[in-house]
Amino acid sequence: MDGIPANDFDRLLFFEAARKTAEMNYAKDPLDADVGGELGGVMALPAPGSATVMANLTRWGGALLELSQFQQGQECIKMVKDAVSKLDKALEVQPRKHDTLWCLGNAHTSHAFLTPEHDVAKVYFKKAAECFQQAVEEDPENEIYLKSLELADRAPELHLEIHKQVQYQQEAATSASGSSNAKALILYAVLF
Repeated sequence: MDGIPANDFDRLLFFEAARKTAEMNYAKDPLDADVGGELGGVMALPAPGSATVMANLTRWGGALLELSQFQQGQECIKMVKDAVSKLDKALEVQPRKHDTLWCLGNAHTSHAFLTPEHDVAKVYFKKAAECFQQAVEEDPENEIYLKSLELADRAPELHLEIHKQVQYQQEAATSASGSSNAKALILYAVLF
């Protein structure tokens, strides 16, 4: 792919493979979506409705969220919404799984930064903060969760600044080619 740095291209390939694997596992059996793990050299078959379904859905949602960074416009938003859907399903299986809660918080934050309307974005930021808070409650020593919760408080202010700057650049017709979505995600990636 032209224009994509080698390390980004490697990330794209990695997360696309992860997405496809999770999707195929889920298609095989939605109640047993992570079959194939080994336990002492013997194939371990998890019980229907077990945490392996949640793990597969979390991986699938996380891969979609990562892949969304390579998209623009409505395709990016669609991938983020798909990630949220998978992560919500995972939390139906195990509602207190901290890594899934954290990933869902990141998905809501991404959705908020992709939303130009500040009042709508604030709803997603609030959902993100709730997910980060729950993740911290489940794993209080996790520094990444603590930092995410801390940054969630500042996210609405950053959203305003980003979208004001993007609007100013668009009005001045001096912005480089690229979407406001990409600019918001780049800033988000730097912060988180």
